[in-house]
Amino acid sequence: MAPRRRRLRVATWNINSLRLRAPLLRRLIDGVSPDVICLQETKVADPLFPAKVPKSLGFPFVAFRGMKGYNGVAVFSRVPFEEQSDAPDWCSKGDCRHLAVRLDVPGEPVVLHDFYVPAGGDVPDPAANPKYRHKLDFVAEATGWFATTPPARSILVGDLNIAPLEHDVWSHRQLLKVVSHTPPETEGLTAWLATGFTDAVRRFVPAEHKHYTWWSYRNIDWRASDRGRRLDHVWVTHDLAPALVRQVTLKDARDWPQPSDHVPVCVELAL
Repeated sequence: MAPRRRRLRVATWNINSLRLRAPLLRRLIDGVSPDVICLQETKVADPLFPAKVPKSLGFPFVAFRGMKGYNGVAVFSRVPFEEQSDAPDWCSKGDCRHLAVRLDVPGEPVVLHDFYVPAGGDVPDPAANPKYRHKLDFVAEATGWFATTPPARSILVGDLNIAPLEHDVWSHRQLLKVVSHTPPETEGLTAWLATGFTDAVRRFVPAEHKHYTWWSYRNIDWRASDRGRRLDHVWVTHDLAPALVRQVTLKDARDWPQPSDHVPVCVELAL
């Protein structure tokens, strides 16, 4: 008899302030029962990290990198892990946009990367907008690093702040000159994906179907207008792609009290 496979559920969410929205994590857990939660934009310096939050939710293994008021990433896990420290300081900015851990799962360990890519500001011109230049440089540097260190048994998640496909945005034509869907960004993200990853969500949601994870706070009736973008991603290396079981995008989270403008995404694997 073949051994029973262990199910691993990994959720990613740009929480847009951990201390403000920590109570919503219970809803996330009730919705998808994740084994691992990866957060972005935690907005809390490490000395002030609310360590009691993950432990009270049943996640005893925790890693985080944060700074006051901006950026920040964290991993909460029911699965034991070892934090990794071999990645570069992206663009030499020390701005807490990446965290990697090695999960102790059946068979060989799985490396999990949690990324928060720069948003890029409003003007899609690298000469006029340093934030956009930083975003393009960050993606190019990450692409080069993964290309020289081909990933295996790895999962990459996070708010990548780019909607790469035509149906990852509400209007491909109207957003071609809007930061998050410009050709330099989408081409850069596609090159990063091509270093050895599969777009896990699009394995279950065909590319010709609209699919979003972010709706602006400016849209008062966001559900009626549905002007969304798919900025939050889960990628797996090709050796893990056959283990993919399903994906869940918690669209209703956009209606939670004091919601983030992003919604959680969860992928399940049978390892």
